[in-house]
Amino acid sequence: MEWIRATELAKIKGVSDRSVRKLVTSGKYIGRKICQRYEVLVSSIEQEWQDEVNKLYSTEISTENFNTPISEKSKKRALTKFDIVMKWRAFCVNYKGKKVDAIKEFVSVYNNMPNKNNQYENINNIAISTIMRWDRTLKENADNWKVLAPKYKSQPNKDKFSEKEKETVLKILLSPNQPNIGKAIKLTKHLLLQQGVTNLACEMTYRRFISKYKQEHYDMWIFAREGAKALRDKVIPYIERDILKLNVGDVLIGDGHRLAFEVINPFTGKPCRPTIAAYQDWKSGAMVGFEVMLEENTQCIASALRNSIIALGKYPKFVYQDNGKAYKADYFTADDDISGLFIKLGITPIFAKPYNAKAKPIERFFREMQDSFERILPSFVGSCIDNKPAYKKRNERFHKEIHNNYIPTMDEVINYITRWMVNFHYAQPCPNVEGLSIGEVFDAGKGNGIDISTLDDLMMVNVIKNIGRNGIRFLKSDYYHESLYGLRTQVVIKYSLFDLSYIKVFTMSGEFLCTAERLAPIHPLANYTGEAKDVEELKQRIKQQKELEKQTVKQYLRELKKEKVYLPALNEADNVIYKPSIEDKKLLIESLKEDEIQPEKIVFHNKYERYDYLKNKPDLSEDEQKWVDNYKKSTEYKLLYGVED
Repeated sequence: MEWIRATELAKIKGVSDRSVRKLVTSGKYIGRKICQRYEVLVSSIEQEWQDEVNKLYSTEISTENFNTPISEKSKKRALTKFDIVMKWRAFCVNYKGKKVDAIKEFVSVYNNMPNKNNQYENINNIAISTIMRWDRTLKENADNWKVLAPKYKSQPNKDKFSEKEKETVLKILLSPNQPNIGKAIKLTKHLLLQQGVTNLACEMTYRRFISKYKQEHYDMWIFAREGAKALRDKVIPYIERDILKLNVGDVLIGDGHRLAFEVINPFTGKPCRPTIAAYQDWKSGAMVGFEVMLEENTQCIASALRNSIIALGKYPKFVYQDNGKAYKADYFTADDDISGLFIKLGITPIFAKPYNAKAKPIERFFREMQDSFERILPSFVGSCIDNKPAYKKRNERFHKEIHNNYIPTMDEVINYITRWMVNFHYAQPCPNVEGLSIGEVFDAGKGNGIDISTLDDLMMVNVIKNIGRNGIRFLKSDYYHESLYGLRTQVVIKYSLFDLSYIKVFTMSGEFLCTAERLAPIHPLANYTGEAKDVEELKQRIKQQKELEKQTVKQYLRELKKEKVYLPALNEADNVIYKPSIEDKKLLIESLKEDEIQPEKIVFHNKYERYDYLKNKPDLSEDEQKWVDNYKKSTEYKLLYGVED
């Protein structure tokens, strides 16, 4: 105790109050006057009386109040009370009146202050008895602020809240159906009353128990009600990654995102929400490349990767991307150097775990893109019901009338995104390098550039196919070249997802064969309802068939010449379409070992074959001439030869 009132010191010494006041005025004791009352400094009196004062007032302080853990909220409230008492004591020192009037005036001034300006916690109104009690408590405990902390003691009454009630309410609440707490309490009481249990606790007792259980068993509460994913997202500690250990271009993060605005479908002309496939550099946070298409597919992702590599100026070491079906297609992930794109480019793919969006930083980029780009377009429709604009809601006639109905095309959207990316996105602060923008970090780590033609060749897909009658059947289309005629072997084809009008054909040993172009179907009535282009295409196809047939016959004759084989159908007495040369005839005659065999009658498989034969024959019989005249009037003749000769 530092100060003692003069009246109390007089009682201890057994003298009058006036005697103590004289000692103060004479200077023997150090004193002060507070509200017309004298107080004496304990350290200025005689030692024997100091011991008496300390013995009387400085009793043993209980350590229970100081050892009990104090919550942060209770600590702030106790310190606020302590500050108020200290301000009141300072107010009394300079007050020129009675102590009763001083405390009344202090309390009145404090309660009428609009802003209390307390450092820890605001206490609105206080009473005279309250501040007196706080002052007395502090004096009795050597002005230790901890004694002013609220002493809430939890004293659960087991008789009022039984274990049966606890088990029943927890059994209802710890369910994946996530029942409401209030309804669970009512249902618990109803079930217990039916079982004959009486003296049930009140609703607030139930709520306090549930709140305490949730705080002490938060993992059980989340897992039982929301599942394992919520447990991993909300309770289990996360792993923080040090991005500074990476370099620009080491890792590209890829994912797809359904844009929240509409564009004009280039095929149907109707509004639709497109999809963007993008790759983000992990170190700088920059969107390196992207592609916008109607749906997320392998072609869209491959185009985004190609644009990213060109913009980066080098090949990335790793690609950390989504676990979707399109991202794990054989085009990317095949484990051989013939068809696997990542192996050909020297990139190691890493796939994120399913339903683990927090592991992909590009998800945050898509959210920022939606807030800073997608929402400013007039065709914004929102990504879900909760965030759709007013003009899309029911009965919003005013917003529908003033809304700008402009919907951009696909090319315009790509141009808008590019401009937003360069002018706004790259100018934002880099999240991983302090003091630099995203564009500055990205530009500092870019490569020296790559050969685009080499990249396109590497990105071509390799597939093994069989050669058929119409060449190679691929993607529901026929690809043909004259070099494939007569072959029925397996070949390796290379095609680009960016241009499917042709494919490159190689042998199984890697030797280049040809570049086969896609064959378009012919108009079924080209000569009647088709255009000039259709008619010309039909003639070229028929001409090609005849040339290939002649090619086969010539090759066969060469084989006959090499093997010296005699064929009766090629006797010089026969007037066939392709007549052998004199050397061939001599070779055939020399190969005869028996008497000359009479040739058989010529058999034609088609009418146009017979017409070609008779056309080149110098002398026609009456029947043959009649047949030729009738054939020229037929539909087949007009389709093959056009007008009559």
